[in-house]
Amino acid sequence: MRFIIPLSIAAFGTFASLAQAEVPKVVTDIPPVQSLVAQVMGNLGTPSVLLGQNSDAHHYQLKPSQAGALQDAGLIVWIGPRLTPWLERALNGINAQDHALTLLGAPGSHTRQFSAADPHDHSADLDEDEDHDAHDTHATEATQTDANTDPHAWLDPDNAKVWLGLIAQDLGKLDPEHAQTYAANAKAAQERISAMDTRIKAQFAPVQDKAFLVYHAAYGYLADHYELNVAGALSPSDATAPGAAHMISLRKEATATVPAAKIYCAFPEAQHDPKMVDILVDGTPVKLGGALDPSGSSLTYGPGLYEALMQKTADTITTCLSSQD
Repeated sequence: MRFIIPLSIAAFGTFASLAQAEVPKVVTDIPPVQSLVAQVMGNLGTPSVLLGQNSDAHHYQLKPSQAGALQDAGLIVWIGPRLTPWLERALNGINAQDHALTLLGAPGSHTRQFSAADPHDHSADLDEDEDHDAHDTHATEATQTDANTDPHAWLDPDNAKVWLGLIAQDLGKLDPEHAQTYAANAKAAQERISAMDTRIKAQFAPVQDKAFLVYHAAYGYLADHYELNVAGALSPSDATAPGAAHMISLRKEATATVPAAKIYCAFPEAQHDPKMVDILVDGTPVKLGGALDPSGSSLTYGPGLYEALMQKTADTITTCLSSQD
């Protein structure tokens, strides 16, 4: 009998360590982030995503079942409160910030600031007379809540590659048994994104000088990375409908006759009524392009979504711009 107890204790310890080695439950905010996490997790697990199909990332409302998933999550990966304030409120409500990886503001991330010179959105709420020069910065905690920080950072593939490494690190800490697998999966995904980036750069090269309009200012990272010419945004804010004065100003740009100021295309967005863009370009030489979808919520969710989103965005923009002389 004296040998049974130690063996039982040892067996219990083994089972406990196995339980601790379980793959964490991961919850993500938007489809591109879910795609990146899914690539890192590979066959070990499937992260869930909060943003519903064809929903707007800025104005989503959590379902009760999703709130429960947040409470059960071992890791929550999200862009940050600048993009999804509705998720910040939920995390604060369940004190879940300690096991959340906030990508906008994470070490190594590249961030940009809206400015008066940008086709800006969130900064429309700032004093128009204040000078906000656009600049790039290494991410800090301040960028998570800074009202002038552009949150659409996943549209820069360099950020995606940095985040893959951070996701692998956090998963490896929670699940050391599979740390090497997470790291290897992240490296493979980084290589795929680098190859994709090279293809898209070549695709954009012939149309870099052609100006175009977008529905809202979600494309600053894309424009900076690929040296594109975004001339303006229809909506000055994610939360604000375009006003009459703004429409008049953009329409003047759209009808400009100076070649250097010529605008070739205007792009609606998948989760917004395209009529406003139709009105903007009606009677002008500006061509109406296909609908863009910066959050990818109209695409098939899963590990392949990030590359599909970037490629579809490139295809939509270049198809329109290439057709305009």
